[in-house]
Amino acid sequence: MYRRNFLKGAAALAAPTALATPSIAQPAKTATLRFVPQANLSVLDPIWTTATVTNEHGYYVFDTLYSTDSRMRPQPQMAEGHEVSGNGRLWRIRLREGLKFHDGTPVRAIDCVASLQRWARRESFGQLLAKVVDRWAAPDDRTIEIHLTRPFPLLLDAIGKADSSVAFIMPERLALTDANTAIKEMVGSGPYRFIASEFNSGSRVIYEKFDGYVPRSEKPDWATGAKIAYFPRVEWTMIPDPATAAAALQNGEIDWWERPLSDLQPALLKNPNVAGQVADPGGRLALMRLNHLQPPFNDVRLRRAVRLAVIQEDYMRAARGDDTSLWTTCRSLYPKDTPYYRDAGPAMMPGNLDAARAALKEAGYAGQKVVIINPTDFPDIGPLGQVTADALKRIGMNVDLQESDWGTVVQRRASREPVEKGGWSIFHTTGSAMSYASPAVSPLVRGQGAAGWFGWWTSAKAEEMTQEWLEAPDDATQARVADAIGALAMDEVATIPLGQFYIRTLFRRSITGVLQGVSAYPWNVRPA
Repeated sequence: MYRRNFLKGAAALAAPTALATPSIAQPAKTATLRFVPQANLSVLDPIWTTATVTNEHGYYVFDTLYSTDSRMRPQPQMAEGHEVSGNGRLWRIRLREGLKFHDGTPVRAIDCVASLQRWARRESFGQLLAKVVDRWAAPDDRTIEIHLTRPFPLLLDAIGKADSSVAFIMPERLALTDANTAIKEMVGSGPYRFIASEFNSGSRVIYEKFDGYVPRSEKPDWATGAKIAYFPRVEWTMIPDPATAAAALQNGEIDWWERPLSDLQPALLKNPNVAGQVADPGGRLALMRLNHLQPPFNDVRLRRAVRLAVIQEDYMRAARGDDTSLWTTCRSLYPKDTPYYRDAGPAMMPGNLDAARAALKEAGYAGQKVVIINPTDFPDIGPLGQVTADALKRIGMNVDLQESDWGTVVQRRASREPVEKGGWSIFHTTGSAMSYASPAVSPLVRGQGAAGWFGWWTSAKAEEMTQEWLEAPDDATQARVADAIGALAMDEVATIPLGQFYIRTLFRRSITGVLQGVSAYPWNVRPA
């Protein structure tokens, strides 16, 4: 029943639907790629937020020193290559020739150093790296040196991670901005330029091809290889009503809809002009994140009560529909088909409302307000919050479901204030399986407290074990430690997994070259 809010008007799918002005209709052969993203772009800085839509925006504007291919191997991007000293304590990375920022200035090693330092203050893998950095240096304009206090073999995996919180490179003057302050000026060296004069949050985002970008020669593979911008212009149009977006795709008014509702896909795929593919073969994990700083969920007993009430099938059917080929349960903070996945079992997540009620009573729950911040314009996430609100009311919690647009949720979740002062108790989100595959990359199992991800779970033990995992002498030891970290995070309810799902992205057959990966990459897409 939770999908009804997002399916309103879906019966109109069979008939043409007019879009609000300005019209986005245009001839089939065009210089503009017309794209409907998963959500509104309200925050521009991909270092400041982990919002997936901002990460996708980042890939248009910025580039990276290294990135990750479909086999999860770091590959050079802006880098020409690297060398490591015999003792493993000095990494020297050489930039490719001819790299330029959108403002015409050359990309220098000092820009990269400042960008890596800012990224490492925000991102969990970067923070692990920063702990062993003695100094960052730029001995000349094309050479980056990272001097370490001890070896860090996963350095390229860290700076080349391709999911959220990517180590994007920006000019030094922007990278010197405090990591806790979002930058608004978008100057990168990526294949597209952000056109600030045409940006209208909630309506549209415009990018134009950067003629100064020099692609690599390798075949594109996820976020690696040749990033060739075939379209001179890309226009993102925000269409929050799924029926309107579906009609626009059918009618040829848009070229690509990133995340169509699964309920609408069978009808859309009957159109001979529409094609689709699974966007990220690894899938995505749906998540409930609780605020550990404020009542009531600063009490682990109440967090455990909520975990007992979670019925993953309810969440997946509400958000993804009844096609079980596109979702599965996942009682683990390591997604299925990743190295450290282990089912926590029914004892940890029984999906039992009676057990949850009993746990609340035993914990002495006194009716403290639970504020759930939830988006009305994000079909992948909105139903998750509605299911939680219903379940928590049924076990006797005082629930206040506060719904808004996704951009507001993204900004509000950064607040550490009590709920009476605009804070929150629970939000929901999703993330690529790659983002949660190991203790190094996953914020879900890190106990960093105030330095960590929104929700701010604090666990000195988890941090100690993460360091032990990094320094493990063999794979078997790493697996044992990773398992212990995952079990601890589940027991203390750092985050609650709600299921794993797979997104099918749809596009007109008038375009080709849509790549798979953890993001909707603009490069390689071209007129068919």
